[in-house]
Amino acid sequence: MGDKDLNAYLITYALHVAAVCLSGSLFLLRGVWMIQDNTLLEKKIVRIAPHVIDTVLLLAAAVLVVITHQYPGLEAWLTVKVLALIAYIGLGVFAFRRGKTKSARVRYLAAAIAVFCFMVSVSLTRNPLGFLSYF
Repeated sequence: MGDKDLNAYLITYALHVAAVCLSGSLFLLRGVWMIQDNTLLEKKIVRIAPHVIDTVLLLAAAVLVVITHQYPGLEAWLTVKVLALIAYIGLGVFAFRRGKTKSARVRYLAAAIAVFCFMVSVSLTRNPLGFLSYF
Protein backbone atom coordinates (compact mmCIF):
# COMPACT_ATOMS: atom_id res chain seq x y z
CA MET A 1 0.00 0.00 0.00
CA GLY A 2 1.52 3.33 -1.06
CA ASP A 3 1.51 6.48 1.06
CA LYS A 4 -1.49 7.87 -0.80
CA ASP A 5 -3.46 4.64 -0.30
CA LEU A 6 -2.44 4.49 3.36
CA ASN A 7 -3.59 8.07 3.92
CA ALA A 8 -6.91 7.36 2.20
CA TYR A 9 -7.33 4.24 4.32
CA LEU A 10 -6.51 6.01 7.60
CA ILE A 11 -8.83 8.95 6.88
CA THR A 12 -11.66 6.67 5.77
CA TYR A 13 -11.15 4.34 8.73
CA ALA A 14 -11.23 7.27 11.17
CA LEU A 15 -14.41 8.58 9.52
CA HIS A 16 -15.99 5.11 9.70
CA VAL A 17 -15.11 4.64 13.38
CA ALA A 18 -16.38 8.13 14.24
CA ALA A 19 -19.64 7.42 12.41
CA VAL A 20 -20.01 4.08 14.25
CA CYS A 21 -19.54 5.85 17.59
CA LEU A 22 -22.01 8.61 16.66
CA SER A 23 -24.54 6.17 15.28
CA GLY A 24 -24.42 3.87 18.29
CA SER A 25 -24.52 6.74 20.78
CA LEU A 26 -27.47 8.41 19.07
CA PHE A 27 -29.28 5.07 18.81
CA LEU A 28 -28.84 4.52 22.55
CA LEU A 29 -29.92 8.08 23.36
CA ARG A 30 -33.01 7.74 21.17
CA GLY A 31 -33.76 4.47 22.96
CA VAL A 32 -33.59 6.18 26.34
CA TRP A 33 -35.84 8.95 25.05
CA MET A 34 -38.28 6.37 23.69
CA ILE A 35 -38.44 4.68 27.09
CA GLN A 36 -39.00 8.06 28.77
CA ASP A 37 -41.59 9.17 26.18
CA ASN A 38 -39.41 12.24 25.65
CA THR A 39 -40.69 14.70 23.05
CA LEU A 40 -37.14 15.27 21.81
CA LEU A 41 -37.67 12.17 19.65
CA GLU A 42 -40.08 14.25 17.56
CA LYS A 43 -37.49 16.92 16.70
CA LYS A 44 -36.63 17.06 13.02
CA ILE A 45 -32.87 16.89 13.63
CA VAL A 46 -33.31 13.74 15.75
CA ARG A 47 -35.27 12.10 12.93
CA ILE A 48 -32.82 13.14 10.17
CA ALA A 49 -29.41 12.82 11.87
CA PRO A 50 -29.39 8.99 12.09
CA HIS A 51 -29.92 8.71 8.33
CA VAL A 52 -27.11 11.16 7.57
CA ILE A 53 -24.71 9.51 10.02
CA ASP A 54 -25.55 6.00 8.82
CA THR A 55 -25.11 7.05 5.19
CA VAL A 56 -21.62 8.36 5.99
CA LEU A 57 -20.90 5.16 7.92
CA LEU A 58 -21.97 2.90 5.04
CA LEU A 59 -20.16 4.96 2.39
CA ALA A 60 -16.95 4.86 4.45
CA ALA A 61 -17.41 1.09 4.87
CA ALA A 62 -17.80 0.66 1.11
CA VAL A 63 -14.64 2.67 0.47
CA LEU A 64 -12.76 0.57 3.05
CA VAL A 65 -13.91 -2.60 1.31
CA VAL A 66 -12.49 -1.32 -1.98
CA ILE A 67 -9.23 -0.06 -0.46
CA THR A 68 -8.54 -3.24 1.54
CA HIS A 69 -9.97 -5.73 -0.98
CA GLN A 70 -11.80 -7.44 1.88
CA TYR A 71 -15.26 -8.35 0.68
CA PRO A 72 -18.32 -9.84 2.38
CA GLY A 73 -18.67 -13.39 1.16
CA LEU A 74 -14.90 -13.78 0.97
CA GLU A 75 -14.00 -12.68 4.49
CA ALA A 76 -16.03 -14.58 7.09
CA TRP A 77 -15.83 -11.85 9.73
CA LEU A 78 -17.07 -9.24 7.26
CA THR A 79 -19.90 -11.49 6.10
CA VAL A 80 -21.03 -11.94 9.72
CA LYS A 81 -20.76 -8.18 10.29
CA VAL A 82 -23.03 -7.45 7.30
CA LEU A 83 -25.57 -10.08 8.41
CA ALA A 84 -25.51 -8.63 11.92
CA LEU A 85 -26.04 -5.16 10.42
CA ILE A 86 -29.19 -6.39 8.67
CA ALA A 87 -30.45 -7.83 11.99
CA TYR A 88 -29.57 -4.57 13.78
CA ILE A 89 -31.52 -2.50 11.25
CA GLY A 90 -34.55 -4.81 11.51
CA LEU A 91 -34.49 -4.74 15.31
CA GLY A 92 -34.14 -0.96 15.24
CA VAL A 93 -37.21 -0.62 13.04
CA PHE A 94 -39.22 -2.65 15.53
CA ALA A 95 -37.73 -0.78 18.49
CA PHE A 96 -38.75 2.64 17.18
CA ARG A 97 -41.62 2.11 14.77
CA ARG A 98 -43.21 -1.31 14.58
CA GLY A 99 -43.14 -2.62 18.15
CA LYS A 100 -46.75 -2.86 19.25
CA THR A 101 -46.20 -2.20 22.95
CA LYS A 102 -43.60 -0.25 24.85
CA SER A 103 -42.29 -3.40 26.51
CA ALA A 104 -41.89 -5.04 23.09
CA ARG A 105 -40.07 -1.95 21.81
CA VAL A 106 -37.73 -2.05 24.82
CA ARG A 107 -36.96 -5.73 24.15
CA TYR A 108 -36.22 -4.94 20.49
CA LEU A 109 -34.04 -2.04 21.62
CA ALA A 110 -32.07 -4.28 23.99
CA ALA A 111 -31.61 -6.88 21.25
CA ALA A 112 -30.48 -4.20 18.78
CA ILE A 113 -27.92 -2.87 21.27
CA ALA A 114 -26.63 -6.41 21.84
CA VAL A 115 -26.28 -6.92 18.08
CA PHE A 116 -24.52 -3.55 17.76
CA CYS A 117 -22.02 -4.57 20.45
CA PHE A 118 -21.52 -7.91 18.71
CA MET A 119 -20.82 -6.12 15.40
CA VAL A 120 -18.23 -3.92 17.07
CA SER A 121 -16.60 -6.98 18.63
CA VAL A 122 -16.49 -8.74 15.24
CA SER A 123 -14.80 -5.66 13.78
CA LEU A 124 -12.26 -5.38 16.58
CA THR A 125 -11.37 -9.09 16.64
CA ARG A 126 -11.82 -9.72 12.90
CA ASN A 127 -13.29 -12.99 14.04
CA PRO A 128 -16.80 -14.08 12.98
CA LEU A 129 -17.54 -15.00 16.60
CA GLY A 130 -16.49 -11.59 17.89
CA PHE A 131 -16.42 -11.48 21.69
CA LEU A 132 -17.88 -14.99 21.76
CA SER A 133 -14.51 -16.30 20.55
CA TYR A 134 -13.17 -15.72 24.07
CA PHE A 135 -15.48 -18.32 25.61
